[in-house]
Amino acid sequence: MIRRALLGPALAALAAASFASAQEPARGGDAAQVVGPPRGQAFSGSALEARTQEVGSLLRCPVCQGLSVADSPATMAVNMKAEVRELLSRGYSQDQILAYFEHSYGEFVRLEPPMRGVNWLVWALPLLALAAGALAVTRVLGARRTAPPTEPAPLPGPGTLPDDPELARYVRRVRERAYGWPDGQPPEAKA
Repeated sequence: MIRRALLGPALAALAAASFASAQEPARGGDAAQVVGPPRGQAFSGSALEARTQEVGSLLRCPVCQGLSVADSPATMAVNMKAEVRELLSRGYSQDQILAYFEHSYGEFVRLEPPMRGVNWLVWALPLLALAAGALAVTRVLGARRTAPPTEPAPLPGPGTLPDDPELARYVRRVRERAYGWPDGQPPEAKA
C-alpha cells in the first residue's frame, strides 16, 4: 500500500513529463524533419530581435497578404514571427526558415519569389515589356525622322466650296446668313 501511494504520484509525474517531452520535439522536430538540423548561428538578445525582424520581413502574412510578417498586426503573423524567433534562437539559417514556411504555406509565403521555374516570368516580363516599349518608341521616332517632309495642303480660299453638292448648299446658306454674301459667294469672287 505504501508502495502504491509512493509509486502512484511518481508514475503520474513520469507520464506528464514524457507527455510534455513528446509534445515539445514534435514542434521542434517538425522543422528538423522539413529542413534538417540547424546550420546557422543561434541568436539571442537584441541580435535575435533584429534578425527576427529581417527574416520576418521576407515572409508574407497569409491573412493580410499585402504585408510582411514583421509588419502585420494579425494574430497569424504574430505567431509566425514568434516561430521565426524560436527557429533563429535554435540556430536555423534564413534559408532553412524560408524553406520551412514555404513547405507549410507554399511558395506564395515569400514576398520575393525565388527565381526558378515559372517565377522567372515574374522577374523577366517587366524587363521584356520595358525593352519592347523602348524598341517601339525608337522605331516610331526613327520612322518620323527618315520620312520626307510633306507639303501641307493649301488652305481653301474664302470662295471655295466643298466637292459634295449637299454640303456646298449648306455652306452657301451659312455664308449668306453670316456674312450677307449673295448665294454664299464673296463679292470679289463674283467679279
